[in-house]
Amino acid sequence: MSKTSIEWCTDTWNPVRGCSRVSEGCRNCYAERMAARNLPEMRSPTTGNPFAVRGSDGPHWTGVVELIPEKLDEPLHWRKPRRVFVNSMSDLFHEALRDEAIDRMFGVMAQAPQHTFQILTKRPERMPGWFKGIDPDQARMSSRLLRIAAGVPWPLPNVWLGVSVEDQATADERIPLLLQTPAAKRFISLEPQLAPVDLAAWLPICADCNRHRGKPTAPITHHHPPALDWVIVGGESGPGARPFDVEWARSTVRQCREAGVACFVKQLGARLITYVGGEDMELVAGWKHRRWHDPEFTDQRRQEIGLRSSKGGDMAEWPADLRVREFPA
Repeated sequence: MSKTSIEWCTDTWNPVRGCSRVSEGCRNCYAERMAARNLPEMRSPTTGNPFAVRGSDGPHWTGVVELIPEKLDEPLHWRKPRRVFVNSMSDLFHEALRDEAIDRMFGVMAQAPQHTFQILTKRPERMPGWFKGIDPDQARMSSRLLRIAAGVPWPLPNVWLGVSVEDQATADERIPLLLQTPAAKRFISLEPQLAPVDLAAWLPICADCNRHRGKPTAPITHHHPPALDWVIVGGESGPGARPFDVEWARSTVRQCREAGVACFVKQLGARLITYVGGEDMELVAGWKHRRWHDPEFTDQRRQEIGLRSSKGGDMAEWPADLRVREFPA
């Protein structure tokens, strides 16, 4: 079992090791830092090659990505239901993994219906094709679906699919691919958020229907296109953390509220900024204000807020309207 401090899950399950960078959200990846440590478990069990190394300019993935067979059956030994973040140290849909490796992971999830598995990827372009190869509606069930688990409902009702996005460009690229993919729940992790993001195109058209989704007393009787069920938002933490504007979090919460979508504010990051003279300056006792100058931001009305929590994860330090941690129904 792998307990975790990640607020939106209870456990992590890492049957894959190794990864590679795909966008700016990967720049300060905590998994890359951890993998670069010179520990036996951070090397390939088949070749001994490291998954990441530390150079003069920091850690770097080596390109080695492998399924670790002995880690596969871990969730099958957990009796109590859990919310499980799948591959927090890698990417389940990494291009270096064969379809058979992904099949095996989904096979384990099919055999553990008591758990909710939460999958996040930065490679959603692979998802529609992978799912298309598993078609339970055909007269003869596909061999790949049989390899996962015969007779299970599809898509698996205990598997949530999500994409990580960090700005408008990655949202525009990744969210449509997510919504093309069948899933019990679809969500995004807007962390680390690096710029404002407008989610309107992917939130429910009918907010009232979404609020009553899953409630037998208020069935949905008309069709809506696929939309997001859940939004996680947070600022960056750790070495080299980039700024997170409190208004970005506030905008995300507001957009979700208006659409009736569950929102989860994970953390405000290590470099929270707000506007000089804004209401937040007086909202939270104990905030230490210091003038902030950064070449990435030229607006001198902004100040960086020094929070006691190193990653901005203590809700007691947040403005009241951001203390939002919801899960989809």
